[in-house]
Amino acid sequence: MAKVPAAAVAAGGLIGGYGVARWTRKRQLGGVVLAAAGAAAAQRWRQQAGGRAAGALTAAYVAAFAGSHPLAREVGAWPAVFGAAGAVALASWAVADRRG
Repeated sequence: MAKVPAAAVAAGGLIGGYGVARWTRKRQLGGVVLAAAGAAAAQRWRQQAGGRAAGALTAAYVAAFAGSHPLAREVGAWPAVFGAAGAVALASWAVADRRG
């Protein structure tokens, strides 16, 4: 069975975390989803690209989460989340996933 790319795990964590928080009205539950996916992606990034790259991609993941909040005021919540998820997925692919 093929492994799920870290880019998909990270993007799914951002999208899923927001979706869970919104639909359950429990922000903490969304945070659990966000953190679990981030930890899983970080582990894959470390395996594929090393510690420095994993640290940088983890920082990008957190920055995308934080940056989606002010962006949501301008473009709406879902577009902001999808934009943040896409940016993290692209960075993950460029730094770690394309290496295999």
